[in-house]
Amino acid sequence: MERRKALGLIAAAGAASFTALPSFGAEAGRTAGATGQGKATAKGGYTFALDKNVKRTSVRFKNRYGIEVAADLYVPKNARGKLPALAVSGPFGAVKEQSSGLYANEFARRGYVTLAFDPSFTGESGGTVRDVGSPDIYTEDFSAAVDFLGLQKIVDRERIGVQAICGLSGMALTAAAADSRIKAVATAAMYDMSRSMSRGHEDYYTREQRQKVVDHLSRQRWIDAEKGTYARLSAEVPFDENGNVAPTNRGLPETLPPDADPITTMFFDYYRTKRGYHPRSINSTTAWTGTTPMSFFAFQQMTNIDMLAPRKALLVTGSEAHSRYYSEDVQKMAPNTIDLLVVPGADHVDLYDRKDIIPFERLDEFFAKNLA
Repeated sequence: MERRKALGLIAAAGAASFTALPSFGAEAGRTAGATGQGKATAKGGYTFALDKNVKRTSVRFKNRYGIEVAADLYVPKNARGKLPALAVSGPFGAVKEQSSGLYANEFARRGYVTLAFDPSFTGESGGTVRDVGSPDIYTEDFSAAVDFLGLQKIVDRERIGVQAICGLSGMALTAAAADSRIKAVATAAMYDMSRSMSRGHEDYYTREQRQKVVDHLSRQRWIDAEKGTYARLSAEVPFDENGNVAPTNRGLPETLPPDADPITTMFFDYYRTKRGYHPRSINSTTAWTGTTPMSFFAFQQMTNIDMLAPRKALLVTGSEAHSRYYSEDVQKMAPNTIDLLVVPGADHVDLYDRKDIIPFERLDEFFAKNLA
């Protein structure tokens, strides 16, 4: 399988017809806060161990659209005075119990107040339709997280930054460009999901293919409207050998086939094994709503990146990451504002949870300097 086809995360799952799946209310385990089916993760539902010097508290707050966002607040146990703070998001389709919580735990150990949150419509956060992706609302979730952090007595609201991972990273940069309260932003294994969904991996979609994707999404709107349900299909729409769109109803296969491509294998090794599996994670269990790409066609994320200056950003990627080009291209757009750090030998998913590879020292130095 070509690498670009694998980026739909649909290897060996089989092509799905354009038919709607059961309504979300009828799907076991997909309401907000439900545990779903599958093997529970260790450590109380988290994929990492809480540091002994960090206190974690479950919190809730509302964004500008009135949606309740679920989050975990991490605070150093020996905290004194006003501290710098970070809003932390995980990959697109992940939950706060996975990599965002791991990052939040690590930064709290280093003296930051951190907030790892589930984006709207996902995990334990609110939103009537489950697992629908919205770049506009997800961008707002970052600003809502800043609202919450800035109201905490222990937080210096002039020293709030953002740390984002993978698919929410593009929206973190978008939020920072529009919200000057975000004093610095760092990303790890960044994806620009608008570019990914509207143009394919490494922009491989031709003009004809882009039109086919738009037509597919438009047809799916009619199907969903007629049935009163929301289908779950590939977020990045792949094509079959005949040049036809070939979405599937799972993000990752339930079991890894022997001939799986390296990218599917890499994501499977995190989301579908005890390393990173979580029953509320879309990537671990199911797929996004089938019409999710429509809003990403309409919402381009880097349009106002010049508005980030004079604040700074640090984009961390791996030398072996299939997503590396996203960080490189964004850095080129604002070279005096955005720095690029390439971790030798690291692939995309290594930057989710490999604490021996993630450059926390450099990230800490970056935030210490830019949140001073």
